[in-house]
Amino acid sequence: MNTQDGSSQERGSSNASNGVSVSTTVSVVVAVIAVLLGFLILRDINRDTSDSAANPAGTTLAPGDSSAPTLPVATTLPSRTGFKILVANASGVTGSAGQMSTALQSENFIVTQPINADATIGKQSVTIVYYVAGYEGGATAVADILGGVQIQPVATPAPVEGGSLGEAQVLVLLGTDLAGKLLPGALPGSTTETTTTTIAG
Repeated sequence: MNTQDGSSQERGSSNASNGVSVSTTVSVVVAVIAVLLGFLILRDINRDTSDSAANPAGTTLAPGDSSAPTLPVATTLPSRTGFKILVANASGVTGSAGQMSTALQSENFIVTQPINADATIGKQSVTIVYYVAGYEGGATAVADILGGVQIQPVATPAPVEGGSLGEAQVLVLLGTDLAGKLLPGALPGSTTETTTTTIAG
């Protein structure tokens, strides 16, 4: 009887050790799986972060398209410095070239002393901006503030009294359409002056 009890105890201890061994193995397997899952999750998070950095606009690229998305580029307005403007009165309205010169100065343009247009061209109904070669950008900036008037390269001699622009690179040949009026393209909130002056024009 003692022998049977002893063998029962041995079997019980053997089963207990097998149970500990199995539960230890299961614990190790679960730990390994948890580590692998953690690694995969971190890898996906890192991939998402690098994709966001490469594609900040959130644009979905077509399969095989490795090109970066086109981001909007800030546009810059033409410069209002680096050139001088001469206003010549071709409107027949006394003092209008002086008024226009003052208005352009208030918009941060550099303006020389206004003069009259050459008498041979007569009274003009439409304002035109002329420019010396290389100053088309300046002429565009002036034309924009005048409401989008036409620009042209200046002829030689220039259509002004004396035929010369002097120090100016841009000529505003002022017609009746803008004589004595506010600048149509002036920025909101600008303080455009249109006071009458006694200078020529």
